[in-house]
Amino acid sequence: MRSVPSLEVFVSEEVLDYLVVGAGPAGLQLGQFLGHAGRRYLVLEAGSAPGTFFGTYPRHRTLISINKKYTGWTDPELNLRMDWNSILADGDDDPVLFTDYSEKLFPVAEDLLRYLADYTAKHQIDVRYDTRVTRIGRDGEIFVVTAGDEEFRARRLVMATGVSKSYTPDIPGIELADQYSDVSVDPQEFKNQRVLVLGKGNSAFETADNLIETAAIVHVGGPRPVKLAWRTHFVGHLRAYNAGILDMYQLKLQHAILDGDVREIRKDADGYHVKYAFARVDEIVKEIRYDRVIICTGFRFDADVFDDDTRPQLTINDRFPAQTSSWESVNVPGLYFAGTITQVRDFKKATSAFIHGFRYGVRALAKVLGERYHETPWPSTELPAKPDALTEAVITRINRTSALYQQFGFLGDVLTIDGDTARYLEEVPVARVLDDPPENAFVITLDYGPDHDKIDPFDFVARASQDQANDHGEGHYLHPIVRHYRRGELVATHHVTENLENEWDREVHIGPLTAFFTKEL
Repeated sequence: MRSVPSLEVFVSEEVLDYLVVGAGPAGLQLGQFLGHAGRRYLVLEAGSAPGTFFGTYPRHRTLISINKKYTGWTDPELNLRMDWNSILADGDDDPVLFTDYSEKLFPVAEDLLRYLADYTAKHQIDVRYDTRVTRIGRDGEIFVVTAGDEEFRARRLVMATGVSKSYTPDIPGIELADQYSDVSVDPQEFKNQRVLVLGKGNSAFETADNLIETAAIVHVGGPRPVKLAWRTHFVGHLRAYNAGILDMYQLKLQHAILDGDVREIRKDADGYHVKYAFARVDEIVKEIRYDRVIICTGFRFDADVFDDDTRPQLTINDRFPAQTSSWESVNVPGLYFAGTITQVRDFKKATSAFIHGFRYGVRALAKVLGERYHETPWPSTELPAKPDALTEAVITRINRTSALYQQFGFLGDVLTIDGDTARYLEEVPVARVLDDPPENAFVITLDYGPDHDKIDPFDFVARASQDQANDHGEGHYLHPIVRHYRRGELVATHHVTENLENEWDREVHIGPLTAFFTKEL
């Protein structure tokens, strides 16, 4: 059981509807949505300004979230497909957009900090800064959150703290190594040294690329092969921007990528001695000497502040809180999550780990909360349950939506059918639809084809024709998929053929979709 500090605590008598912990992009956006809906809320932030995480990370200060200002489009919804940093605002006809803060395709973190500060000021988000949460418990059905000598109470709690702790694998001697969070970023300090970077995500390759000019040898090591984002379509895998060391490795320029497990790290006057069990070579164990070892193995959620009876169940090596399809804790009712920690629902598949993904998750979470606690139905549009009407609604949406484009396969539009009437609901978590399935519904997503990550994206011979209907899923690129469910059972699927510019408005797209609806209705 957590020990309770013996100090006098100021207890707020007010019970809020929501306490949001963390004033990063997700916490700020949720605060805006809650405030616009008239909910009583407060955002608690440990730092002195919004977006504290980005004051430190990424360590080398360049974001790999795309900022494509010039698209040739005038539709703001379409532009969000190319803007990975703006967050959303409810009821704002003149939104604050990150593309007004930088023209760089890969902007610097300082620009994001300026953007978040301006967003907060414009929307007058109710944030308490310099308020570090030290304990979270419950008093009956009420969450009790302690921050220093203050105590806050709310009926619901939303954790939007991100993954604030370093994740360190269990390796003997790993405590001797430097951590990504505080290692020097000055490449001159690594002149002519032998360096091992442990990890195969973007933080590891960002660190390695910073050293390839000055270090004698840089090895990037980890138990699994490198996965490339341009092949898997998961933007958390290695991005080309950070992949300079791959060039040098393949061109035999000293630096290298190691596949295998580190068995032990020792340190003496001669430097670090790392026992490495190489994969794919009969588990050969070799001891390699390095001058520096840097741990870049990712981050985890900090659950240490929770009382035992309020502590959320964790998953994926205890790195993330386990969540339902509505982003609620699986074991603590009323405890919700927003932002990058919601990636547990689409881990290494879609984009909930990143701003351009979780901004739509936050918008959907606000609708979930409205449904559950404030008698506010999920917004919908009524239309005739006729093939032509359904086709027109779907074609119109898939040619504009940024949410389904960014959260491919994870968020979907839903058409429910009741006699001669259909209702169109936008941006619903697909898993949530299937957890409580309507009697008769079509679920519309944008998604890649089967085994898309096993296809060479530059093998154009293998690409499906854009001029033929590919109703059986031959396309591997992003394309609309319409699935028909009856009482939760999948009864039919239609693939709208892919298009190079993601424009599905030709007869090859419209005709087969109309025929599909005609048959299914």
